[in-house]
Amino acid sequence: MLLSLENVGKSVGRETHLHPLSLSLAPGAVTVLLGATQAGKTSLMRVMAGLDPASAGRVLADGVDVTRVPVRQRNVAMVYQQFVNYPSMTVAQNIASPMRLRGERDVDQRVRELAGRLHIEMFLDRLPAELSGGQQQRVALARALAKQAPLMLFDEPLVNLDYKLREELREELTHLFATSDATVVYATTEPAEALLLGGHTAVLDAGELLQYGPTAEVFHAPQSIRVARAFSDPPMNLIPADALADGVRVPGGAVWPVALPPNAPARLVLGVRAGGLRVLGRPGDIAMAGRVELAEIAGSDTFVHVHSEVGELVAQLTGVHDCALGEPITLYLQPGALFVFDAEGPLVRAPARPGRTG
Repeated sequence: MLLSLENVGKSVGRETHLHPLSLSLAPGAVTVLLGATQAGKTSLMRVMAGLDPASAGRVLADGVDVTRVPVRQRNVAMVYQQFVNYPSMTVAQNIASPMRLRGERDVDQRVRELAGRLHIEMFLDRLPAELSGGQQQRVALARALAKQAPLMLFDEPLVNLDYKLREELREELTHLFATSDATVVYATTEPAEALLLGGHTAVLDAGELLQYGPTAEVFHAPQSIRVARAFSDPPMNLIPADALADGVRVPGGAVWPVALPPNAPARLVLGVRAGGLRVLGRPGDIAMAGRVELAEIAGSDTFVHVHSEVGELVAQLTGVHDCALGEPITLYLQPGALFVFDAEGPLVRAPARPGRTG
């Protein structure tokens, strides 16, 4: 399905949930809606599905205006944050329900196939209340897939699951989406989830569509500071700077050898993702002295908060690092790894991507 939104806006009373936006989803592919809580992701998905009417603009499905067509008259599947299953039906009956409504044949075989793909085949005779949260969400996912709708909407379906279950289901969903012909819309607050799912990403903030394009392109070339913040976890480190003929001057007076385009404005903001900072220097690196304010170990990484000569920084270091509170530390970065933004927000220069020249 080719789903297009033309100047779609959504207001409730005096509150604006969506500012007018236009968007054409890549058909048969995954589009991730990325943004913080209350960015407008759920509002946009509900308008896409026909659950809520748009206050302005049009929604087109394969060129047909469906703006005022209610959800019950559309062929749409949706999975929510909470597990939505029919409590009086067994797992098998839940999964089979959309297929029986369509009058399909070989329903039992199809149910077993879907249950097997989501690793819930051993629970087919149980009621949803007898399952764990993760198992119930797998049932909801299987029922959505069973509908074989040309448009599938996933509103943060893994947010209420524990870390291990989220990781498992992310991998399974990535494979399922890759083998499906449906147009998939997936809402998340997590940049890592958007990168894993790939496809295209639409970045939302405060009800505004900030940027849309192939996920890798949006990640590597955010068009503004707002996009960069939304697509970095932890948020991108930002350093004010002044443009010079031979580089940039940063707080503290140091001059960094950062290449600028000829039309660069005088006032700049430099951006570096937490993963772009290191504690071991390389030739040509910029060094920043500071002191450790906090060190947190998360999984296989250590997040170090540093009060440096250019401001507060967060470094994401691979492995476990023993950093004591208040101890001196020097962070290093490659000048070419810096994003350069106009002080007003727009991107001036993105770092060269690995393996790309020019």
